[in-house]
Amino acid sequence: MAAIIDVDAFILGAPKCGTTWLSNALEQHPGLCISNPKEPNIIATHKGTMLRDQVEPDLNKYAKYFKGPGKKIDCSVHAFACPVAPSRINKNWPNAKFIVCVREPISRTISHWRMIRETEKDINSGCDWSDFEKAWKDPRLNLDTLYGLAFSNWLEIFDRGSFLVIDAKEMRENPTAVLENVCDHLNIGQHAFDLEQISNSNKSEDRRKPTKLGRIIMKLSSSIPSLFKLPVVYTLEKLRINIYNSKGLSSNSKAIFLSEEKVSKLIASELIRDIKHFEEISGIDFPHWK
Repeated sequence: MAAIIDVDAFILGAPKCGTTWLSNALEQHPGLCISNPKEPNIIATHKGTMLRDQVEPDLNKYAKYFKGPGKKIDCSVHAFACPVAPSRINKNWPNAKFIVCVREPISRTISHWRMIRETEKDINSGCDWSDFEKAWKDPRLNLDTLYGLAFSNWLEIFDRGSFLVIDAKEMRENPTAVLENVCDHLNIGQHAFDLEQISNSNKSEDRRKPTKLGRIIMKLSSSIPSLFKLPVVYTLEKLRINIYNSKGLSSNSKAIFLSEEKVSKLIASELIRDIKHFEEISGIDFPHWK
């Protein structure tokens, strides 16, 4: 199906790389229209961490995730590791720009693994990531960390100038410069972002796991037509309300810890090869990662 909406840019990357903070910040810019909810998960086959769906994108449904004026940005970060997302985007939006958020790979992997384990998304999806070594062999975990492998897939279709790569460390240490670079990359005017008003709703201390009732409600919600569901979703997103985290639908998750030393012994050699490849094709050095 031909595109029925112009999408100007995509925020890509991986979970726990600062994409929630960045998308929330960009909502302040009057020249931008951020996808609502943040991750429509329409274009890519990767629908979040656990779910994969090979069905062709429904662009009529997709258009409903963008409300308001300004350049439209899709923040479905999991598209970065999806092998078919580049060709699908090129087919519909060949002039799109991209913002790729990355983070030191070992700490990112641990944070991602902990998030899935503590919310029991692995168990609820029919798998068990309790053994990290086995979990790492699952492409749903390792492909989000192998930036070089993912980025090379995009560079087969789009030129390097279409991408702005941002290290999460930069967002923490110099957020103003990062937002200035994003505005330049998207060819929009600079904006006086209020850093104090930028929320990050993806914090570990707020993490909860669904109850049995919560899982039933989520399953029922997925069957509700978008015509009825999206207006409610938009309102709740604007208010930063996640009903699935409410009492009755969720419960407190137990924090799970994993040492960087253990993870490093298991995956460092594979990561070092991928980091070198990522540095070569991105033209950026990440000495603190190694």
